[in-house]
Amino acid sequence: MSSRKRNRREKITALVGERGAVSVGALAELLDVSMQTIRRDIDALCEDDGLRRHHGRVELNRKRLNTPFDQRADTNADGKIAIGEAAAKLVPDGATLFLSIGSTPLSAARALLRRKELTVITNNLSAAMALSGEISNRIILPSGELRLPDRDILGGEVLDMVGHYRTEFAIFGVAGVAEDGGLLDFHTAEVQVRETMRENAQTSILVVDNSKFGRLAPALGGNITDADHVVLDRPPDNTFTPLMERIADRLVITEGVAA
Repeated sequence: MSSRKRNRREKITALVGERGAVSVGALAELLDVSMQTIRRDIDALCEDDGLRRHHGRVELNRKRLNTPFDQRADTNADGKIAIGEAAAKLVPDGATLFLSIGSTPLSAARALLRRKELTVITNNLSAAMALSGEISNRIILPSGELRLPDRDILGGEVLDMVGHYRTEFAIFGVAGVAEDGGLLDFHTAEVQVRETMRENAQTSILVVDNSKFGRLAPALGGNITDADHVVLDRPPDNTFTPLMERIADRLVITEGVAA
């Protein structure tokens, strides 16, 4: 199998894993290939029982559909732990911070459990529960709909609430990073909340593992150069070398070793 075909199929699996289901047409458009090519890829991916085709869409099999967030959290677990530890070192006791949705911000929340008297504004219920282990923390959650199984809070109330706060720090993740540094997510609502958190914080911290570089997602907002700190587990491939050079002064690279 060619590297191009393998990379494309990995991207298909990642997209379906994030969304639960994606139409065949949307995959062809996102990956800029023909419908025939996408259908051949899907046929191959369905053979291993990980995906299935259903009414013009590609879905996770039901045995995988129940826990996509947990599966993502388990992907590159050591790298995400190291990223979380490094991000937490930037935040002192008593700080105020935003914390976005996602499995890598959740790793930061778990590392922040060592801090005391934090004030945390988040729509990431898993992160809120992790931080509730320290009783000196103040945790502020928005109203809205809880998206399952991800355990994120969605809706206009989230953006409205975030817009009414100013914090010292914002720790946020993304679904993907484009070659030009554009930050990608799967929904415009996620982008709006993330960017409002970043803009309303004195210091912004992007936490992102190596797999997100070059990963496709349709909603664009912000650029990696906007972040005050970028915490990675290891450098991306050579395609992103010019971008890494532009942000060298704000990079924290853990090389996958937890503190």
